[in-house]
Amino acid sequence: MGTVHRPLPDLPDTTDPNAIVVAFASNPAFRAAEWSELTTPGNPYRRPVRPDDLAWVKYHNTMLPEKALRLSALLGHRMLRNIYDLESTLVAPADGVDTVGQDRADFYSRDNRVRSALARPVLERHLFDFLDDADDDETSAADALELVRTTAQSLSQSAPEAAKLIEKLTGTKEAAVFVTMQYHGFIPAVREALGRTGIGEFPRHLDGLQAALLGSYQQWISLRSAYRDLLDAAGLAQTPGGHWQLLLGTSLARGNHLLSLAADPGRLPELVGAATFSHLAGQRDTAALRPILERGLPAETNFAGFDLGIGWPVDLDDFLPEVLDALVTSYGQDAPRAFRRGFAAAQRLHELWHQDLAAQLSWADQIELHQEYAEKIAHYLEDNDIVVDLDTFVESEEETSTTHVHNEHRLVMIEEGQMHFWNNATHKIELFTGDKILIPVSRLHGSTVLSGVCTYHQPIIPDELLRKII
Repeated sequence: MGTVHRPLPDLPDTTDPNAIVVAFASNPAFRAAEWSELTTPGNPYRRPVRPDDLAWVKYHNTMLPEKALRLSALLGHRMLRNIYDLESTLVAPADGVDTVGQDRADFYSRDNRVRSALARPVLERHLFDFLDDADDDETSAADALELVRTTAQSLSQSAPEAAKLIEKLTGTKEAAVFVTMQYHGFIPAVREALGRTGIGEFPRHLDGLQAALLGSYQQWISLRSAYRDLLDAAGLAQTPGGHWQLLLGTSLARGNHLLSLAADPGRLPELVGAATFSHLAGQRDTAALRPILERGLPAETNFAGFDLGIGWPVDLDDFLPEVLDALVTSYGQDAPRAFRRGFAAAQRLHELWHQDLAAQLSWADQIELHQEYAEKIAHYLEDNDIVVDLDTFVESEEETSTTHVHNEHRLVMIEEGQMHFWNNATHKIELFTGDKILIPVSRLHGSTVLSGVCTYHQPIIPDELLRKII
């Protein structure tokens, strides 16, 4: 019997963080999307990340807080989810597409695993280190419990931004599908992170915590049938990457945060803090966002599968004091401070998600208004002889722009040709010669050229100028 040779993969320059990320993103399963791949319900391994943008989107340092909705965050969280999902058993549905076998081989390949191990710390530093910029004062178990109490009270007295839009949204089905997609983008990952953490050797004084972590995942399995019914009602696939291109970066971030903590067992107190916030916020958010689904999905929909919580079958007033004491026993006096750090980080990502979700829903619901804005801006620039930076693109039929965001406000102005423009799975927006649309900063969108050739321009509109015009 001959020897099986398993050559090691070619490694990038390990002293260059950006080279590491580029090497990881070069996996064929992460290639840019084609015209037929707005959704990929039959292929859980197909995860477009716009690798060509990595020529100028850099990951050598920590992302600034004000850039948490920008392109490096979206692409970074796409890549990071691909890394964490290497530890998941992803199985293609029965009606998988022809490329499933090759994409699965590429996704789980040894090369991908080695490069992912190098890329993970680079991406985690860039995407998460800004969360640690809060004060790091000493924290006692009593301080941590008071934080939980005051946060629970604050959440009960407020409503998320997206919920405030319910009566204003005209595209009720479109909004319901988009919210369901974002839910699908992070809640399964959050539940899996808790289940992963619960597997291991826990001392007796942490048995209650282990039971809660595993209980969260077991409860998720019990909801699976209702969850599938909800996805079916929204016309969505259960495949993890089925609607990959339409997931907000902040949706991916919320799941990635818990998965990052689950992947580092030394940070158990932090994970418990993050899970505790998710438990509190999930209860409020489920009730607040469900009306969007009820307005837009069929009346007979099984909404039991919509649960933004983590399913802890526990009373926090009894559970948390015991858990914090047990964490101090095993992790020392720094455990409550780590708990607070995880709690605060989850809270900050939660706030960013609501901001992002509300802005996306509002923009997508007012496309005609943003087309009017674009006309007004174009006339203003022309009438006042104002020259702004712009990019010009000449693209051929079926050329596709994988969904992305811009780091500034932009117009899309079609000089010649036709394209489909999209920001949801429910419909596509047709743009013809002479059409214009305003894309605000950080709004998720993509496009496909329909004509033989399409020439279009993207003037960049400074924020101050935009406010002055509209």
